[in-house]
Parts: sequence; C-alpha cells; structure tokens
Amino acid sequence: MKIIGRKDERKTMQAMQRDTKAHMLAIIGRRRVGKTFLIREVYKNDKVFEMTGLKDANLHDQLMNFTIQMNLYFKAEKPYTKPESWLMAFSELSAAVSNSSLKKPVVFLDELPWIASKRSGFMEALAHWWNNWASQQNIVVVVCGSAASWMLQHVVNAKGGLHNRITKLITLMPFTLHETEAFLKEKNIVMSHYQIIQLYLALGGIPHYLDQVEKGKSAAQNINDLCFKKDGFLTTEFNNLYPALFDNAGSHIKIVKALASKASGLNRQSILKLTKLSDGGYFTNILNELEASGFISTFEPLEKSKKDTLFRLTDEYSLFYLTFMVGQNKLNKSDWLRVSETQPYKIWCGYAFENLCIKHIENIKAALGILGVETKVNSFLHRKDANYPKGFQIDMLIDRKDNIINICEMKFYADEFAITKDYAQKLRTKREGLKTVTKSKKMVHITFISAYGVLENTHKMDLVENDFTTSIFFDS
Repeated sequence: MKIIGRKDERKTMQAMQRDTKAHMLAIIGRRRVGKTFLIREVYKNDKVFEMTGLKDANLHDQLMNFTIQMNLYFKAEKPYTKPESWLMAFSELSAAVSNSSLKKPVVFLDELPWIASKRSGFMEALAHWWNNWASQQNIVVVVCGSAASWMLQHVVNAKGGLHNRITKLITLMPFTLHETEAFLKEKNIVMSHYQIIQLYLALGGIPHYLDQVEKGKSAAQNINDLCFKKDGFLTTEFNNLYPALFDNAGSHIKIVKALASKASGLNRQSILKLTKLSDGGYFTNILNELEASGFISTFEPLEKSKKDTLFRLTDEYSLFYLTFMVGQNKLNKSDWLRVSETQPYKIWCGYAFENLCIKHIENIKAALGILGVETKVNSFLHRKDANYPKGFQIDMLIDRKDNIINICEMKFYADEFAITKDYAQKLRTKREGLKTVTKSKKMVHITFISAYGVLENTHKMDLVENDFTTSIFFDS
C-alpha cells in the first residue's frame, strides 16, 4: 500500500537524504498511527539496518535480537555472535555500515523505549556511538517509539550524552478527513462524506483502525463489528492505548475519563476536582503530554485569564469508547445498529462533530480565505450579569487580525439544518452579547459548518454570513 498524506513529514525526511550532514531523526506518535510504515516506505531504498525492540525482554534477549538483525542485514564471512554489551554492539554496527555501498545509509531503531531498559547501558552506548562516530558520517539515524513521554524525556529533551543531538522531531498525528477518504479509496472502499464522518467520529484517523474497515458495509455496520462484536478489533484497544504511550498512565486515563464526562470541556480546577489529582508541575506535564499526543485540545477563552482555559477530549476513539463501550451505557453487538439511529446518539454526534471541526480548523480558515491572516481560536462563556443579562456559550470562535470575529456554529445533521425562530434568537444573543461583553469594535460574522448546509429561509438570510458543508474538510 502506498503512503497516504504525510506530505510535510516526507518532505522533511527526504531532505535529510539530499545533504551531506549526519542527522538523528526522532519520530513519535501514538500506537497504530503508522510511524514504522512511514519510515520503511520513505527510506526503503536507503535503509542499511533496522531493529525493533522486544517488549519486556531482558538485556540478553535484546542483544540476541540485535545479532539476528545484524546477520539479516549484513553478510559477513562468519556469522555475528551476541556482543557482550551495547558498546560492543554499536562498534560492530559502525564497522558494518562503513562497508555499505549506499550513498547515505539509514539506521532505524524502532520501539527505542523497549530496547533501553534500566541498567542495560543502551542509551549511554547510543549517545557514545552518535557523538564519536555516527555524527561524523553521512548518515541518517532514525529513532522511534510509541511511548511519547519516554521519548521526550530520554531522547528529545535528554540531559546526558544525547542533549541537543536530535536534528528533527516529527510527531505523527492521525489522518485528517481528506487523508482518511484517500486511505479508504486505496482499499477500494467508497463512502459518502457523511458516512466517512460517522466512521471517523468513532475510530478517528488512525490508519491501523481504518485498515480494519470492510468494503460493502456501512459505517454503522463497521463500527458494530469493530467495537461491539465479541473479539472485535477495538473492543480492548483502550486498555492498551495509554499504557503503551505514557509512563504511569493511570493519571492520564483519569483525566481522559473526566473530560469524556463533559463534552464542552473542563477547566483545570474542574479536572483536578473530578480526578482528585494533585495540582502542580506533574499535573501540568500530563496535560502537556496528552495535548502533544493529540488526545486533548485546549481553548483559551477570549479576553479571559488562563485559569479559564478549557480542555476538551478530542480523541475520537477514546470519547466513543468511554461513551458507548464501557460503564452504564455499555452496548453489545445486537444494540449498536439500533442505537446509531436514536436521538441520544445524534446528540452525541453533535458534540463529537464539534471536536472534528476543531481539528480541521485550517480547512475552515481556508474556506474563509484567511489562511494568511493572523488568528486565534477561542471559546467564550458568559454567565448572565448586569453587563449583559443573558447567558450564552460559544464553543468555537475565530478572532482575526483583520477586525472580524467568526462565531462558528457546527451542526451534524443528516439533512439541511433549518434555523428556527428560537434558534435565530440564540444566534442574535451570541452575536450581540459577544460585542457587548467584550466591548469589541470588530465585526461579528456567524459561520455555519454542517453536513448538508443551512436551509434557505429568512433567518439564514438575516444572520448567516458563511455557510460551509463538510466537503471543505475533504479538500487537501
């Protein structure tokens, strides 16, 4: 299968092949996001050596694994035998790579956190090898791992021998909707945009999850098979996902579960209250790790203090799992096709669709023609007071340097969305209230993003400046 998307990442990786400098490239990202596939495909003609760490293996087995790979990649007069240490292992690797005929060889070390067990000496040997040999060669060394917190601490932000040695860090994120559609088409699966979004709201843009989607089945049927059937591919994925990424993942999971309980988001103090975690640097670090890995998104409220920053769970699979696959709402295989037609599911889709719009903000800005304009994406909550007697909430607004604010209304309906008289009044409250409360001189435009557009009526004509369908998310 060919590489789908990843244009910027490929451009960065290929540029490293065209100069004469040594590079150490670190690639991180959640499990199943396609890190290994990307590296193997981009460097398939230049890879001189590859080794993947063994999970929970001891030093002896890791070194044996290294030896097996050495014998696989390099044909010596006599087979390599297990070295006594990682220092000796890297010495052997240097000699073997030196004899390579490749113009710029690539050494790929996958699942680095599994190789570098405590007291193994691996990280010290890797640093020594890089500083004393590899950094002086025309070579690319790629280190990769799903355990994001470990990779950041021990490689990217290392204090020891690898301090500031990383040439480039790539954090591989899930597919966008455009990339998801291209991936499914590559598998000869053709779905409507509406169906693809339904699928995305449950699975997200994780290539390995999407690879399980079967041709000829609807989004609901595929979700049913993957998430609710006995031995379905995603029935136990949540239990493996966070421990694979983070050290001491219990706190990360507590925060994710807290955020799943409030679709519109929680501020820091509310998360602390729900999770009973202690405030401080450790808590901040967990939030940063979750955001860097794409699980949560942050919103700084317009013209309010940092303490009002909202955190939202924007990982589709986690939100779907915690809503429908566990706890009181847990469903079984016979329920999902029925539940997917109910009003509670449609309401949930509305909240999940807001997250999807948040992730695809660049597409919205492109549709507005403001990619070159400096912007901030915020939320806004006003509780009624003497200044403005009506309360209102804006889940997403785009504050623009060209003196316009776009209030984004995001609706996921299976038909055109009709603005009723009551809803029109709510829109007026948001528009006028925002100008009054913030005392902003900027023009306020109301922008709709929906599956099939907004029905033409007098309310739309009076209130809506921009009406975009979800087709904007499928543009490259």
